[in-house]
Amino acid sequence: MNALEEPLFKTVDTKEYISMLRELTEQGHEVSIIVSGNSMSPFIVHQRDSIFFKKPDRELRRGDFVFFQRSSGQYVCHRIYKIKTDGYYMVGDAQTVIEGPIRREQIFGLITSVTRKGQQLAPGDFWWDFFEKVWIRMIPLRQPLLKAYSSISVRK
Repeated sequence: MNALEEPLFKTVDTKEYISMLRELTEQGHEVSIIVSGNSMSPFIVHQRDSIFFKKPDRELRRGDFVFFQRSSGQYVCHRIYKIKTDGYYMVGDAQTVIEGPIRREQIFGLITSVTRKGQQLAPGDFWWDFFEKVWIRMIPLRQPLLKAYSSISVRK
């Protein structure tokens, strides 16, 4: 890259950027963002994969992959583990601790698809359905399985 070329990436304020994306979803658009953080691995990986989301247009259910804002202001993408009268309980695919309750108004995005390892995945694809329907029920087994997965993928 020479001095006259623009960089391919630009650093922006996360809160400002996500606010803009939220506005677009309120207008009916689907938007995308590159994943930051590892709480949803191995399904999606930090700085490698991206999510596509829109404003939820149906009742949310167990296993849904959603984007929400914690009371602290932090933005998070996790799955709905359980729905109770006091709110939604969430967990990341790499986590064993359930977070909640999260109020419905804190949830602003329903993830509709992801780009994982360069491939577009959506509901109905094997890996999407595995994490939504099977992995969500395997919380006690996650740590040993992730450790085994990690040791296998490091050897490759």
